[in-house]
Amino acid sequence: MSSVQIERGIPDTAGDLWALVQQRATQTPDALLVVDERRRRMTFAQFRDAVERTAAGLAARGVATGTVVSWQLPSRIETMVLTAALGRLGAVQNPLIMMLREPEVEFICRQVGTRLLIVPEEFRGYGHGAMAHAVATRIDGLEVMVADGSLPDADPAGMREAPQEPPVRWVFYTSGTTSEPKGAKHTDAGLIAAAITYCEAIAPTPQDRIAGLAPIAHVGGILHLMVALMTGAALIITDIFEPEATARLLSEQGVTLGGNGTPFALALLREQRKLDHRLFPRLEAFLIGGAPRPVSVHHAVRDELGGVGLVSGYGLTECPFIAWGSPRGSENSIAITEGRPGPGTDLRVVREDGSIAEPGERGELRVRARQLMVGYVAPELDAEAFDADGYFHTGDQAFIDAEGCVNIVGRLKDVIIRNMENISAREVEDHLAAVVGLRDATVIGLPDPDTGERVCAVVVPDDNVSAPTLDEVGGYLLDRGLNKRKLPVQLEVVDELPRNAMGKVVKAALVRRFSE
Repeated sequence: MSSVQIERGIPDTAGDLWALVQQRATQTPDALLVVDERRRRMTFAQFRDAVERTAAGLAARGVATGTVVSWQLPSRIETMVLTAALGRLGAVQNPLIMMLREPEVEFICRQVGTRLLIVPEEFRGYGHGAMAHAVATRIDGLEVMVADGSLPDADPAGMREAPQEPPVRWVFYTSGTTSEPKGAKHTDAGLIAAAITYCEAIAPTPQDRIAGLAPIAHVGGILHLMVALMTGAALIITDIFEPEATARLLSEQGVTLGGNGTPFALALLREQRKLDHRLFPRLEAFLIGGAPRPVSVHHAVRDELGGVGLVSGYGLTECPFIAWGSPRGSENSIAITEGRPGPGTDLRVVREDGSIAEPGERGELRVRARQLMVGYVAPELDAEAFDADGYFHTGDQAFIDAEGCVNIVGRLKDVIIRNMENISAREVEDHLAAVVGLRDATVIGLPDPDTGERVCAVVVPDDNVSAPTLDEVGGYLLDRGLNKRKLPVQLEVVDELPRNAMGKVVKAALVRRFSE
């Protein structure tokens, strides 16, 4: 069994997913691994046994080392069992988030060489089963398995030892905000390195109850499972986030580490404000990632939900969990930064001319790390993704502060160029988030014949509150000190912002909508 040395006091951990399952089931067999919204529970030993039986059932269907299996399943206990069973067999698994539809699924299955596609018959009104069968008619050799609450099951007696780790065991595709998502190839060892970053910064214990609200099919969801197996903490999961029901579930189960993203925090804040008592009295921190978090929201979470407030992590599909904040960090590091990089993670901040920036100076963040992907499925994409020294271009503008913490200030491409002047969309969004009467908001650049681009604010009013006017929004932003040249000149009111599975606003959809 291979191992990865975890630094600074975290114990050694087995080096692949199946070894993690075995190790934890031996250490704390009767401890809780997971509870779901139907209050079903599974211990670590029960999980190991279910994984063994499902692996045997899949093997009987021809799944073996190197078989490419794509699966698009909700965040259920069965999904956790399936992913670990595929790890037990050494399959190459390709988790697909539920929001992907037939064109994206077909593109991905064709590109990655899927042999088995596993889906539910239906989820939230969409016929995944019919979609999968339609895709299979157009891809030779693709088989479909419909799994609704049950998985293949067989006696694991006589199963061979788990195979040695192949070069790649995972392919995660970017969130689908582009027309052709990119597949990032990962190893178990790389994902474990990412989970180590979380464990070092957050330091969960077997007494912790973690809100595992990231989709299991997202790299963050797989990492939550690995964290639970590494530390003995338990996960609280749900296949659909419904603010009232999810708040009740998290409260009943004594959540200590909340999470998933700023929109989730805002929704739970609204549930808290309906009550005269604390929803989550054991809450230590609300962990987020994948989307900006205004300081005002951090303060609201700290003061109303409890704990130290929002603690942010930073990463990408290509390099997950690059850095994590810590509940034990300084107030500045918690409120503003993405925390410190994990062990074995090497960051560079690079100026536009390619030279290395000084500490505190802004530039593009580039990374080399143990959790960095092996490369893209389409190898021609690698040349632009990495620089000459092997650092990955994150596309994020950042600086490293005096505490060694990562400060993300915006996307290099999320800049609105108005009259040849660069305007950071994130800067305007941070101010906009504090506007009274808005539940959600974002800022996009729209084509403009006179200025090149114009700043457009897209807002979601609070329930039963009239949307503010453009002049009212502008006045508020001026009062907050935003430069007049950066003010929105267009305001669009919508019922909901389009977001991907991790809470990021799909700005391309808004640009298309409001450019017409």
